[in-house]
Amino acid sequence: MFEFRTLIECASGLGATGATVIGTADIVVDESLAERCREPRCENYGLAKSCPPYVAGPAAFRKLLENFRQAIFFKIDVPSDVLFSSESREVFQLLHEVASGIERSAVEMGFAGARAYAGGSCKAIFCDEHQGCLALSAEGQCRYPQYARPSMSGFGINVAKLFEAAGWEMNWVTHHPDSTATKMANVCGLVLIA
Repeated sequence: MFEFRTLIECASGLGATGATVIGTADIVVDESLAERCREPRCENYGLAKSCPPYVAGPAAFRKLLENFRQAIFFKIDVPSDVLFSSESREVFQLLHEVASGIERSAVEMGFAGARAYAGGSCKAIFCDEHQGCLALSAEGQCRYPQYARPSMSGFGINVAKLFEAAGWEMNWVTHHPDSTATKMANVCGLVLIA
């Protein structure tokens, strides 16, 4: 259990506002959530190797989960208006950096099979100014392999159920430009630990 405390501290040190250990039995995979990437079509569909249709999808993710018992689930709380602003890209970059940092720490601690997932398309987050995803090109090399992680959406990971398992209240993203109250939202990631 010491290792998991260390990984939770790592998550906090990297910028997560909350992190906890959950059992992989608490990870709910729903095909309909992954299907939303295709219909209604996400603006990032098919633009990156870490998003559909290039990820293995829900069935393969369920199979992968059989090799894991626990995971680190983490969140970053932000004002929801930030997610509708030019600052949103920085928030999602941080999200991917936290996920990859936890994964890297887990590997260094001996969990060689650790795998991280985060919200959002790495193409929009890291390579928005580039024409295409290099990993999908003839070059085949990601520009940001140290940070970019697969999107949880493409695997049908039910984020609301992860929040329930963590005992956290999920703040839905809402945009109220006329409101004076600051509404909060969450972005989150998951790191499977073997």
